[in-house]
Amino acid sequence: MTRHRVQDAAGFGRVAVLLGGEAAEREISLRSGRAVLEALRRQGVDAEPIDPGADVLERLRVGGFERAFVVLHGRGGEDGQIQGALERIGMPYTGSGVLGSALGMDKHRCKLLWSGGGLPTADAVLLRDEDDLPTAAALGFPLMVKPVHEGSSIGMAKVEDVAGLAAAWRAASAFDALVLAERWIAGAEYTCAILGEEALPLIRLETPNVFYDYEAKYSADTTRYFCPSGLEPAREHALQSLALDAFEQAGASGWGRVDLMLDAAGDPFLLEINTVPGMTDHSLVPMAARAAGMDFDRLVWRILETSFDRG
Repeated sequence: MTRHRVQDAAGFGRVAVLLGGEAAEREISLRSGRAVLEALRRQGVDAEPIDPGADVLERLRVGGFERAFVVLHGRGGEDGQIQGALERIGMPYTGSGVLGSALGMDKHRCKLLWSGGGLPTADAVLLRDEDDLPTAAALGFPLMVKPVHEGSSIGMAKVEDVAGLAAAWRAASAFDALVLAERWIAGAEYTCAILGEEALPLIRLETPNVFYDYEAKYSADTTRYFCPSGLEPAREHALQSLALDAFEQAGASGWGRVDLMLDAAGDPFLLEINTVPGMTDHSLVPMAARAAGMDFDRLVWRILETSFDRG
């Protein structure tokens, strides 16, 4: 649970909602940020939007801001860069710190850390260049190919053969110099939202698409969300505990989301961490919060409270 509680909106001081940015997920960040901004203002918080550029620290200083609500998805906002900049000027902010953000954004290093800590994650090969493709093919098909440093399923593809692997690697390389080829997991997909030290109810995801891709996440009406997840309580609790362990091992904090799947045998595999998850009308953290009895405004307030744990 968040340790600090704020009883009155004035207790937050002036808040900068950091949204937009220059990453591939800019449009989603703008949608998330506007929703957060409106929720804060509805509750009387003195909040203003900041779409950061090179002058972001000066704008924060001149604007008299006392803390930042980070709603920047992807590179520059979710990888430790803005977090490091805010720490440089001593400004408290929401979410994970520099290390947790950097590890959460780096799918390869995060998987290595989980494996080293004894947590389950699918076998994978890092693709630096074309010479690594045969090693990935040796994992067996199908495979999931994904850029190491992107979110929102950008650049991801399922591949069934060597030719598809090469094409998917080239496509993913347009987004990132490092690409991950991961053993395909056939089974149910779940996500666990985390707020403070609490795991919220699991959400089970179903889509008619090949996988839970960008369209399924943000625009499709065919994606189905089940919360409650339908799992037995003991099973759900075990997966929540796994998600909390994964979050903690990666150095993440404040709030976030851990994605995982169960294979055909029911064994869990961790997929990735989102340290600044979406906050749009299609987003999963607000959905899990509703299932826990928390509306969107209260969720946003609680997330902002986590900034006091950092400073």
